[in-house]
Amino acid sequence: MIAIIDYGVGNLFSLNSSLSKIGAESVVSGERETIERADKIILPGVGAFGDAAQKLKERGLDVLILDQVRSGKPLLGICLGMQLLFEKSYEYGEHKGLGIVKGEVRPLRERISDLKIPHMGWNELRFTKYSEIFEGLKDGDYVYFVHSYYGKCADDSMIASTDYGFDVTAAVQRGNVFGVQFHPEKSGDVGLKILKNFVNL
Repeated sequence: MIAIIDYGVGNLFSLNSSLSKIGAESVVSGERETIERADKIILPGVGAFGDAAQKLKERGLDVLILDQVRSGKPLLGICLGMQLLFEKSYEYGEHKGLGIVKGEVRPLRERISDLKIPHMGWNELRFTKYSEIFEGLKDGDYVYFVHSYYGKCADDSMIASTDYGFDVTAAVQRGNVFGVQFHPEKSGDVGLKILKNFVNL
């Protein structure tokens, strides 16, 4: 069973619907017992980093997520959920993240001036190293992005990038923890394949 963490931030039911479409059993929950029982966890998110991090902390979900990761349980962060895996973010101030991925979340505006922000729409994936969640996909496959900030890795966690004026981090992996900046639930067959690969880990 897949637990989609409900902490008041994210397009949870679209994601739940996509998992149902690929035949995966999933539940949307913010309850400790449900998350602990799950085989795998998905951390979704849309909106501001600081607000999301605070909501995780208020519910004790930050500590629970780290405990589950240490136990070896696979975790997938999506969009803001991926950014929360980093050590900190500079979105409207400085905010502490989960610290699973070394690095920080920075504004796209620092790197580009001639492209629209937020970065919104379909962009190609470029794989920088092998990962199980991209099994069966190829360089150039398109996925759907919506974001104004990006994860700047300070380690070797990046597993895919996309070109948006520079090599933007599209996906990260640190052991049993995965993160994607794009929305697999909005990315057609490619996105469903990624979700299926995660479910089948």
